Amino acid sequence: MPAGQAGLTLIEMIVVLAIIALVAALIVPNVIGRPDQARVAVANTDLRTISAALKMYRLDNGDYPSTQQGLAALSSRPTAAPVPANWSPGGYLDQVPTDPWGRPYNYSSPGKNGAAFEIMSFGKDGEPGGEGLDGDIQISGR
Repeated sequence: MPAGQAGLTLIEMIVVLAIIALVAALIVPNVIGRPDQARVAVANTDLRTISAALKMYRLDNGDYPSTQQGLAALSSRPTAAPVPANWSPGGYLDQVPTDPWGRPYNYSSPGKNGAAFEIMSFGKDGEPGGEGLDGDIQISGR
């Protein structure tokens, strides 16, 4: 190869950088503007995980933890009545997660409308009700 043809020219480098900048300008706003939707997705995943752990607890012990025992009954053996007879030595969760906004999930057993339990996050604003990102995120089980 002749010495003048090795490597990229300045024009070629500028064209490549312009293409990269154009692609970044199209993609970055779509990715950066979604942290709140990602938090809602994490909350929904957490609720499904907690719900599965509650169902395992029920299979072992015959019933769900009481509202007073709360979700802590999934990570450490409850001492308050009703004390579970067959609580798994390793627990059902390593630790009970908090919602993506740093608040504990709300748990009640029995839940509303005949549900055996209900787990809820009050969303971004931390208040009951709301719309969109401030809306409640919940799951009920039978």
